[in-house]
Amino acid sequence: MNMPQAIRYRVTGMDCPSCAAKIEKAVRSVGVGDVKVSTATQIMTLHLANAGVRLPDVERAVSGIGYQLDRLGRSEDTTGEADFDDLPQDLSHITPAYKRALWTVVLLNVGYGVIEMTGGLISGSQALKADALDFLGDGLITFLGLLAIGWSLRWRARSALIQGLFLGALGLGVLGTTAYRALVQQAPDAELMGILGLVALAVNVAAALVLIPHRKGDANVRAVWLFSRNDAIGNAAVVAAAGLVAWTGSAWPDLLVAMVIAGLFLQSSWSIVRDARADLGEAK
Repeated sequence: MNMPQAIRYRVTGMDCPSCAAKIEKAVRSVGVGDVKVSTATQIMTLHLANAGVRLPDVERAVSGIGYQLDRLGRSEDTTGEADFDDLPQDLSHITPAYKRALWTVVLLNVGYGVIEMTGGLISGSQALKADALDFLGDGLITFLGLLAIGWSLRWRARSALIQGLFLGALGLGVLGTTAYRALVQQAPDAELMGILGLVALAVNVAAALVLIPHRKGDANVRAVWLFSRNDAIGNAAVVAAAGLVAWTGSAWPDLLVAMVIAGLFLQSSWSIVRDARADLGEAK
């Protein structure tokens, strides 16, 4: 009787919980029931009785929906233990250009996040504050990603847990102030709100352009590139809300956009915390 084995892959191209769910569904479609994709460490773990039977089908199923798999290693899984610290890591993609691109993204996100948060306080716009939170969160995640280059998966999971908790606290703060502003009903400065929203869109485009040469490389770089692309949608929503505030004279468009952005942010934060805890539990 074959003993169950834990087969692990690094997933390239995953940037959100829905991506993880899509990958798990694709793997189950080829007959693998025990599969877990972590958004915290970007690792897919399979438990198979016979490791050589379905792996080519698994790899084709995942690559067929647009993601790349890199095999990390294999370990006996009869006790539920996982040798996370022993998994080999391919660091060949870490070049000076790679690091410069990530540092540029960190500076763009954190720098403009501070500017936009200040603008949100001055203009009274909750949407700008929520969007600034998104910038600061992306900058923090990228910064810790730089620090974690070459770390073991166990320490990457610990880092992700800290990120998720911190970002979740910030998201709750934005939701709380938004609820308060809903009671006060003071319309923000639509002109300043629109200008900062347009600049935010330009900053995200700039970050995406910096990362385009690396978009098919390391999973962290690929994710940051996709974050920048997806964040542009939030920036466009802020600009649209500014137009509606100017047109209606009401604060509600600003508050609704803020709640949507903060809600999505909290959902991602919760997914990071959940998966990081699961990864740490398996590592023990």
